[in-house]
Amino acid sequence: MTLFFLLLCLIMIGVKSSKDPRAGIQNGFWFFKLLILIGGIVGAFFIKEQPFAQIWMVFGLIGGFLFIVVQLILLIDFAHGWNESWVEKYEETESKAYYGGLLFFTIFFYLLALTGVVLLYVFYANNDACSLNKFFISFNMILCIIVSIISVLPAIQDANPKSGLLQSSVITIYTIYITWSAITNETDSRCNPSLVEIFTHPNVTVGSSTAATPIGATGARFDAQSVVGLILWFLAVLYSTIRNSSHSSMGKITMQGAERTVIEGGSDDKTGGDDEEGGHKAWDNEEETVAYSYSFFHFMFALASLYIMMTLTSWYTPNSPTTLTGNSASVWVKMSSTWLCILLYLWTLIAPKLFPDREFN
Repeated sequence: MTLFFLLLCLIMIGVKSSKDPRAGIQNGFWFFKLLILIGGIVGAFFIKEQPFAQIWMVFGLIGGFLFIVVQLILLIDFAHGWNESWVEKYEETESKAYYGGLLFFTIFFYLLALTGVVLLYVFYANNDACSLNKFFISFNMILCIIVSIISVLPAIQDANPKSGLLQSSVITIYTIYITWSAITNETDSRCNPSLVEIFTHPNVTVGSSTAATPIGATGARFDAQSVVGLILWFLAVLYSTIRNSSHSSMGKITMQGAERTVIEGGSDDKTGGDDEEGGHKAWDNEEETVAYSYSFFHFMFALASLYIMMTLTSWYTPNSPTTLTGNSASVWVKMSSTWLCILLYLWTLIAPKLFPDREFN
């Protein structure tokens, strides 16, 4: 599937409008594309496992991490865009609803993050053997506090007046969520209780056992925790692959200002062909420029398929008798993504101060 999307990505490079003959491949030839995809999937079963599996897993590790990085960039952009939009509407209308909304969601996200930290300490770091989990939780909490304080410093506010605690609260809740996602991949059951154990045995101290029991030692543990994680992961992948393919999103990632195609009615010259009954004829709105990057669209799906592959193969150890997502490699990949997220957000805060002559949109 990854190779299928990469092939389409290469074919669509440089397509600027629907006048390009290759544009028809994007919006048509579904039978042939489906046939090629199915043929590729069937053909993959005839590939010898070694050394292909090991080599392809390396590509999967890189692609899966890149997919996470792209989402981090868009998350930070979303946080800044949300705050800027509501601040501008508050300044224009002086409506207290926007001010109250900013205050409400900021407090709500911080309270949610604080609750998450407490729960992580109670259920995932209450054993002496869980020192690594304690470090992850404490370190990320401290980092979130630091960036929250930096976001409201007078020097940062002067250089970037629209920075604030709303963005910091979004980054904080995301960081705590990924921290939880990472430590639930821990292979030691003392430091990684399942949701079933937490909710069905509320009076028992979870993880209090002193004997190390590797997850999967008594069989694969595909429980409610894995189901919930997969549902959230699937929805995130589905949304992100569609969201990332837009021209505006690609511009934010590649730092290029791409123009978007705007469909307007009435005053547009192309609407001059309205029929006598007052109806509107359909026209090709991509004759001048495409509404989104075809090539980048397929590139994002290629990265998403690699991310899916890595998740379903326990991040580089498909033969491991662990849970669907239980693997130390996934722990470090996800924790690294939280630190990268905080660093990227910190850069958006201090960059306008460090480089006052440059414009940061």
